[in-house]
Amino acid sequence: MANKKLKLDELNRVDPETFKQQKKHPITVVLDNVRSGLNVGSFFRTCDALAIERIILLGITPKPPHREILKSAIGATETVEWIGMETNSELIEFCKEQGLPIICVEQTEESKEIQRVNWELPCALVFGNEVDGVNDELITASYFCAEIPQFGTKHSFNVSVCGGVVLWDMIRTLITK
Repeated sequence: MANKKLKLDELNRVDPETFKQQKKHPITVVLDNVRSGLNVGSFFRTCDALAIERIILLGITPKPPHREILKSAIGATETVEWIGMETNSELIEFCKEQGLPIICVEQTEESKEIQRVNWELPCALVFGNEVDGVNDELITASYFCAEIPQFGTKHSFNVSVCGGVVLWDMIRTLITK
């Protein structure tokens, strides 16, 4: 017998109100000056799918109800908690107050490949600008930096793809402990 694709009503997903009440993975995703609303919307969708606690939209990162965010988020801006912040110092202070070590997803001299990271929660996971990456001030404030190993000619992944890979790796390792 052929494998049958499930219909939407067969996926057993929770409704938005139940989702808001359910326990989340204590990860705060930080988008550091991410320019594209489509990338931001993709992060919202990924954070909804993986039950991530919140997103912080830092600096010039577009904020809902931006048209591009809504287009790719497909309603996830209504289910995932988000906070807008203007400055790095505001973020760093928030993380200190909340007891969130900052982990930057960035290629540095000392970054750890994600498969070698012993993820511990809670944490703030920072993803950077599509061209310039994570701001140096946040790298300096971070507990460590993590990167995805790459084997091709390009030097980086699209930021929303990177987010999906890293967040899934975190959740996968945490649920299999």
